[in-house]
Amino acid sequence: MQYKANTPEEYIDQLPEERKAPIQKLRTVILKNLPKGFKEGIGYGMIGYVVPHAVYPSGYHCDPKTPLPFMNIASQKNFIAFYHMGIYSKKALLDWFVSEYPKHCKTKLDMGKSCVRFKKLEDIPYELIGELVTKMSCEEWVELYESNLKK
Repeated sequence: MQYKANTPEEYIDQLPEERKAPIQKLRTVILKNLPKGFKEGIGYGMIGYVVPHAVYPSGYHCDPKTPLPFMNIASQKNFIAFYHMGIYSKKALLDWFVSEYPKHCKTKLDMGKSCVRFKKLEDIPYELIGELVTKMSCEEWVELYESNLKK
């Protein structure tokens, strides 16, 4: 599901009641742990965390007018999604996350390339997400992005 919002607050206001608290808590955890340089906003109809043009003027290669995406959180039809490009782009980070996940959740990890899906809202591992957010700096993400772009 895509919501029409200009701010994270507008996005959350549009959510069904049962989704508001988990999304707000995810947002709070991310903001508390977000490394310097990243900026929160709305992107692709979701709450997003990007490398702004002030830090990375080239922007996203698919659309240079768009800041470089890094993370998103979204309320989808059947789950809450957490997208993290670092676990998609850096195998060591993915391996760490996959090995840590069972220590924080009773449910099986439901994951795509960069998307972690939470179908049971009470099983969102906020502490683990917070730790993951700290594991990649803005500079490291830009470096990794550029090295993968050149391949």
